[in-house]
Amino acid sequence: MISYAPLMSTLHQRKISKTDLQKLINVSSATIAKISKDEMVSLKVIDDVCSVLNCRIEDVIVHVKEDNKKATE
Repeated sequence: MISYAPLMSTLHQRKISKTDLQKLINVSSATIAKISKDEMVSLKVIDDVCSVLNCRIEDVIVHVKEDNKKATE
């Protein structure tokens, strides 16, 4: 699963709100909501975030291994 925890940390460090980010990358509030819920967004959105914040992809997303319980249920 993809987690946007690094993005939340990056925004906090830079004192940028999610609303500010929404305006900077010109996306809908629904896209920001997806990010807040660790739901999938397009790589174009991730690319725009990296470009606007001048950061690496590791500063935006991280892959978190999902629990294997789902596979056995």
